[in-house]
Formats: sequence, C-alpha cells, structure tokens
Amino acid sequence: MALPKGFLFDFDGVIVDSKESHNSAWASAFKELFNTEIAPFPKELSGKSPLIIARYFCSVISKENRTNDLYNLKDEHLDKYFTVPKLLPGIREITQFLSEKKIPYGIASNATKQFLKNSIRHLDLNFTTVFGLQDYVKPKPAPEAYISLAKALNFKEEDFKDLWVFEDSLTGTNAARLAGMQPIGITTCYSKEELKAVGSVLTFQTVLEAYQYLTTK
Repeated sequence: MALPKGFLFDFDGVIVDSKESHNSAWASAFKELFNTEIAPFPKELSGKSPLIIARYFCSVISKENRTNDLYNLKDEHLDKYFTVPKLLPGIREITQFLSEKKIPYGIASNATKQFLKNSIRHLDLNFTTVFGLQDYVKPKPAPEAYISLAKALNFKEEDFKDLWVFEDSLTGTNAARLAGMQPIGITTCYSKEELKAVGSVLTFQTVLEAYQYLTTK
C-alpha cells in the first residue's frame, strides 16, 4: 500500500484526551464570571470554536452579551490552571514512523495556541508545525485550518487528495472533506457510522490502530 503524502492531526480527542482540562476551565471561568454553575457540555459542540462554545454557555442564562468575556476568561483559566491532558494511544509511534519515513505531518486544531504549546511541551511531543484558533480567519468546520497547515508543510492543492486528516469530530471531518483531503475518523466522541456519514473514508478507535494498519499492509 502506498502511504499518504502527509498526515494532518486534530488535537483534542485525537492526540490527547483533554476533556478534563477544557471542562474545568469552562466551569471555573463561568463560576467566576456569573457566580453560578455551568450547564453540561453538549456533545454536538465537540470540535467547535471556543467562541461558539462560549456563546452557547452564555445563552443558557441569557447572557449572550458576555460571550467574549467568558471566552477570554476561559482561555486565561486554561493557561493559569493548566491541567496536562492525557496522551492517547499511538501518537509517539506514528510520529516516529512518519519522521523515519520523512513524511510531513502537523496539527491544526480549534484549540488556542497557548493550550497547544503547553500540552506539547509537557507531553514532550514531536510536533513542530502547529496551527491553533488564532491562526484562522474562519475556524473549523471551514477548511481554512487544514488548507493552511497543508501549505505550511509545502503541499500544493493537487496533493490534498493524498493527505490523511485524523479527526474525531463532525466539525473537523467536514473541514477536512471541504479541503479536498481524506478524513480519517477516530471514534473518541462519535461512532464510525456518524463519522462516515459526514465523510470519513476510514475509521479507527485510536491513532494506534491507524498506525498498525499503515505498518502491516
């Protein structure tokens, strides 16, 4: 099997389990701002821009006008009370494999740049090309994130069909599909049926499974 020309990774739910990191920052920021408990996190917001998530939480208590305040404070709490996310299986294996094969790879996430940098540093991950929320005019589900990353890795548009994009959310899968790339579903949050319905060409439970698929074919 010919290997893809490049591999683009989402972060949350693909490389790390960061639910605790994000949820605790949302909860503490919301409590500080409004002196009340935050609503449960809805699954359909997985992978969305933090600004959209902030707008949702504010709308629950009819405080949409405070969306930017919550967004900014959550980002502060995420950094100030940083919780190292849990590394998911297969990341060290696949990055070592891609490095040995000289296949370009990088991260494009809707998470903020500071959270990505903190996480990569604490987990000692081998990712040097990393795009976060502040790098886009239009975050996922728009294709800009993955197009920007692919170009930074020196791929041309005609290469996009030969790029794998690891995604666990419907939002990110749509972004990869709209970019003309090959969405590869990781079933952290959604089932293989749900991911395939929006464009995933293959699905795996973890990146480790994908790595094993790539190295045993």
